[in-house]
Amino acid sequence: MKIADLLTASRIIPSLKAADKKGALKEMADWMAREDPALDARRLFDTLLEREKISTTAIGEGVAIPHGKAPGVKQVRGLLARSSQGVDFDSLDGGLTHLFFVLVAPEDSAADHLKALARISRLLKDSDFRLRLMKEKSGAEIFAVIKEEDGKF
Repeated sequence: MKIADLLTASRIIPSLKAADKKGALKEMADWMAREDPALDARRLFDTLLEREKISTTAIGEGVAIPHGKAPGVKQVRGLLARSSQGVDFDSLDGGLTHLFFVLVAPEDSAADHLKALARISRLLKDSDFRLRLMKEKSGAEIFAVIKEEDGKF
């Protein structure tokens, strides 16, 4: 599974405006719902927020992977958001989160959802890759970096 298959350049937020966890989740849910008519922004926000109540999806090193399952979704979809100022997302390492990769999967999905989480986690562990994602300006440029990195595996 390639990360570029889950994204489009239009599902990349180059500059997240929110400064707190709930605001970031809402901004990402709203953006994703605008890009995918099968999604309801409020339900997606609630799903992501409920998942965060179980345990944080901020895995450290400035990365979070908010995720959940939603009705009406036919295949795993993603959204990447970037925050230059960082967001306190209750990260496991106590640091601010700068890169967010939202994953939304069909309600009956298990294997694809887990494969996508594993792939994203592995790619985002690479500090050079994270720096390249932070350096680019537009969603199209960020998407190009992701496609290039995807091609290596």
